[in-house]
Amino acid sequence: MNLSAEPSVYIGETGFKLRTEGGDDMERFEELKERIDKFTKDRNWEQFHTPVNLAKSISIEAAELLECFQWSDTEFDKEHLLEELSDVMNYCIQLSLVLDVDIIDCIHKKMDQNAVKYPIEKSYGSSEKYNKL
Repeated sequence: MNLSAEPSVYIGETGFKLRTEGGDDMERFEELKERIDKFTKDRNWEQFHTPVNLAKSISIEAAELLECFQWSDTEFDKEHLLEELSDVMNYCIQLSLVLDVDIIDCIHKKMDQNAVKYPIEKSYGSSEKYNKL
């Protein structure tokens, strides 16, 4: 780990400067999106990052995430699990970049929709789908 003079800044293996602590979460998220975008552009991979290809990649990586629990619900390799979770999140962020959408706004909108579909008084403690509440 190559630390700069600033204790909260890490210069990654790629030379990308990022905050490891401090700063607000939105700044850190913007830095992450920039890093992902730069990584893709530096390799000329934008040509492969169509919405359909990224959606496929999300599904493939989600299956690899699920594979971590293939034979046990309680025993898993946490480091491997976090790698697969990172792959899923990375592709989700890339898809939001390709579609030029604010992923935070999208998630808030979906949470608002879910709050209507799953009101607390009907869904509390229940795993039923909204149309069966």
